[in-house]
Amino acid sequence: MKILIKGAGDLATGIAAAFFRRGHQVVMTEIACPLTVRRQVAFSRTVYEKRAVVEEMEAVLVKDASQMQQAVSSGKVAVIVDPEAKIREVYKPDVLVDAILAKRNTGTKKGDAPCVIGLGPGFCGGKDCYAALETMRGDTLGKILYDSTPIPNTGVPGVVGGYSIERLLKASGDGKIEPKAKIGDIVEKGQIVAYTGGKPVYARVAGVVRGMLQAGINVKTGLKIGDVDPRKDISLVYKISDKSNLLGMQAYKVAEQYFCSQTGIVVLAAGRSSRYGENKLLAEVGGSPMFRHIFEVLKEFPMCEKVVSTRFPQIMKEAKEQGIAVAENNHPEWGIAYSLQCGLKKCMEQKPDVKKILFVVGDQPYLTAKTLRRLMGVSVQYPGKIICAGTHGRPGNPVLWDQKYFQELLKLEGDTGGRQIMKKYPDEVIICETTKKELHDIDQKTDIDLSGQ
Repeated sequence: MKILIKGAGDLATGIAAAFFRRGHQVVMTEIACPLTVRRQVAFSRTVYEKRAVVEEMEAVLVKDASQMQQAVSSGKVAVIVDPEAKIREVYKPDVLVDAILAKRNTGTKKGDAPCVIGLGPGFCGGKDCYAALETMRGDTLGKILYDSTPIPNTGVPGVVGGYSIERLLKASGDGKIEPKAKIGDIVEKGQIVAYTGGKPVYARVAGVVRGMLQAGINVKTGLKIGDVDPRKDISLVYKISDKSNLLGMQAYKVAEQYFCSQTGIVVLAAGRSSRYGENKLLAEVGGSPMFRHIFEVLKEFPMCEKVVSTRFPQIMKEAKEQGIAVAENNHPEWGIAYSLQCGLKKCMEQKPDVKKILFVVGDQPYLTAKTLRRLMGVSVQYPGKIICAGTHGRPGNPVLWDQKYFQELLKLEGDTGGRQIMKKYPDEVIICETTKKELHDIDQKTDIDLSGQ
């Protein structure tokens, strides 16, 4: 997916990390003079330093769309000075996250990207964004709000090491900041840690300086210029905070739910098992029937429409118990194409606006939810393509199909399934490399034992 984040402060960087670490492109916008206090864990400092590394992730400052594309293509986060996020018109993000924490919405609209997420007060889920995230520390931190607004800002920071507002360092006068303590320094209560406008700023609690604005920046009296962590753990200075990580995880969850809601999953489980000698889908793998493994994986995708194409009563029964729709296939002799079509028709019936369908076979008991998520993510990055798992450049199952192929899938015949279409459009096929074990399908009883792999 292509991710655009407005703001590049410490909270925004936590969100960037959540997407970047999962293989997605990340572009961040900033103002010309960022006032990020926790700048050691914020990509906003690229505005001053041109480059920044946070927890082994590298971000670079770019000037235009060309440099932006070069940066993301080389596996870096791109940061651009663009307060209004006009770069979105060129970048065309799949997900836009407004993380500038301005206490109000400065212009972000629901239509700025397919999935728009707003952090903190000023956003209303379902109105000016797909979902808003609660940023106030407490029991509701990170709560996903689809139809309401986060709690108004109180101006009081969360409690860390038993201290709240005492942790903050605030400008004592108007003018340039002159730090006397560096980020990572241990300071004592009452120690002068900076001058602002020539007036001293004193630490109000002993601890480690976790944040401090760059020297030479003009500030106003009362502006937050630094942060002292009373826990005195220097390692925390260079780590993304728990709050930032939580918000990142929740933002990723929102994006995943949004795109999963457009995707159906069809399990093909009607085969004759001719080489196995009996119904292989009921054979035990790891202590439970083979088909049940796939059903467990599907629990990870509550927002997806799920269908199983089968003829077996036990599978039908368990599917219905788990809320999985059943497409009855009483003609397995007509081949995999017919099984596929039964599932496709049922999925389209259950969800008429479905845009993609992921076909999974029931005899891959080692398949993981992680792989299914990868396929869905790649499908967002490459819209209209045929996305399949594979090894060493050879396509396998599962396969995700865009809606533009649905009618061709409905015309298939025989036992080759969608392979016919993939051969017809080889340039449209994207293979996601996956482990051999995951793609291992069970044809014979000896195939179940993978202890040697």
